[in-house]
This record gives sequence, structure tokens and C-alpha cells, in this order.
Amino acid sequence: MFSIGDFAQYGRVSARMLRHYDAIGLLRPARTDPVSGYRFYEAAQLARLNRIIALKDLGFSLQQVGAILAEEVSVPELRGMLRLRQAELEAALTAAGARLAQVEARLRTIESEGRMSADDVVVKRTGTVLLAELSGTAASYGPEDIGPVITPLYAELCRLLETAGVTPAGPGLAYYEDAPEPGQGSGRAAGGSDGKDAVVVHAGMVITEEALAKAGATAAGTSGRPGTPTATGLGFDVVTLPGLDSAATVVHRGPMSRILPTAQNLAHWIDANGYRSAGYARELYLECPPDLEKWVTEIQEPVVKA
Repeated sequence: MFSIGDFAQYGRVSARMLRHYDAIGLLRPARTDPVSGYRFYEAAQLARLNRIIALKDLGFSLQQVGAILAEEVSVPELRGMLRLRQAELEAALTAAGARLAQVEARLRTIESEGRMSADDVVVKRTGTVLLAELSGTAASYGPEDIGPVITPLYAELCRLLETAGVTPAGPGLAYYEDAPEPGQGSGRAAGGSDGKDAVVVHAGMVITEEALAKAGATAAGTSGRPGTPTATGLGFDVVTLPGLDSAATVVHRGPMSRILPTAQNLAHWIDANGYRSAGYARELYLECPPDLEKWVTEIQEPVVKA
């Protein structure tokens, strides 16, 4: 037998906790000395202690733990409960990491206010491109909502292009539009002018008609109304995206989760130089290595003279 101190050491708990478990009938000592009152435990009781701690970590109260143990939960059942809790904790950790990234982005925005030089921004015309694309809807235009939507879209698009044998002819290009009201078509809006939050996210890759034809699909999107996505039968759509007549452009370096300082500094420049926004900015992914810190993205904000 083990003294309460030794048993606590083997179980990685405190002796105070073991005395509490004894008091509430959750884990009784194997023997209690009638004279000294010292508690003694058997090695076999470690199994019950392990279950108590595991169930506590799952969020059950001690009263609930006692009820569960009374029903003699099997090892596979307990393993399943622990794996479920593990998944919940991992999801919470991921969400906390995303919130921390947004806090950091806001801090960088505050620290860099007004620092953008006139040399950082170029107003230019962009060309029409043929895109293979997938689209989805984000709850808002905020990076915390865009990221979880656009990242899997690009992963799936790259997989589909590889399967179809279509090699991209240029960088990725993402563009956005207001999500249509139920029952309405998809119409481009000038940067959420109706006050709605949800946006349609278009994740595109520049391709050629020749590559599409070689894969056995037609570039029907090039002959229809420009800007209207058309199905290819290969799992992705194709769209002829018109160029922007006038775009205020700036290069953002680093992960897109930290786009906020760059975007807001661009907004300051647009306002200070006699322009106004004419729609959602596009994102041209110039360099996308595995290290997100080395990403290079051109932000293309459509503008008109104010």
C-alpha cells in the first residue's frame, strides 16, 4: 500500500485533493488507520483516480464524475469523450490565435497611421484577365471572416487545376462583391454601399484559354457577359474579369491576416489625394511562399476622382 503522500505523487495530484475526494465519497482510501487516521491506497486505485481527473478535465463537476463512474464508463467510451474534448480545446486554441492575430493587426494599424508615403501608392489601369475560380460567402469583409473562407477555396482550386492538368498562367487574384439578398442575383456593388455585411469571396487563378481547352473544357466565360462566372465541368468556374480603369495600388508584405494597416493607410492616401473608393479592393498574390511572412500582395483599390 501507499501512503497518501506517495499515492498523490504517483497520481500527480495533491494530498489535499485526495482528502477532499475521500470526504465526498469519490475516492475512498483502501484503508484508514483507526488510531492515527492515516490514509493508505492501493496501486489499483490509480485507475479510478485517472478517470476522475480525466472527467474533471472534460468539464464535468465532481458530482457528475461520481455519477459517471457509478455507471462504469468503459475505456473506449472514456477515450471517445477525451478525444471530443481535445478537439474542442484545439478549436478554441485556434480561435484564440486568430483573435490574437487581429489584435496585433489593430495595434500595427494604430502604430503605422499616416506613415504611408506618396511613393508607396501607384494609380494605374489594370488589365482584363481570364480566371479559374471558386467562390464562397464570408460573414463580413474583415480579415477574421475572409481568411477562413478564402484559404480553403484556394487549396481546393489548386487541387482541381492540378487534377484537370491546367497550369496557372499567372498569380492568384481575389475579388469581392456584396452577397445578394435571398432570391436576387449576384450584382457587383461599390464596396458594400447598401450597408450589408456579407460578401462573396472569389478566389481566382490566372489561366489561358489554351490550357482550358487542352483540359477538355471551353472558355465559355470569355464569350458571355464579362465578369459572369461560367461552369467548366471541371469543378471550378471560369470568368473574364474586366480590368479596372483606375486603381490605387500598394504592395503589402506579410500575411493577409495583417492586411489592415496597409488597407487603412491606403484609405488615408485615397482621401488625401482627391479620390474616393469605387468598390472592393482586389488582391493580386505576387509571391506566396510557405513562409507567410514572405508573402507579397498587391492591393488594387478601384477609385474615381472625388
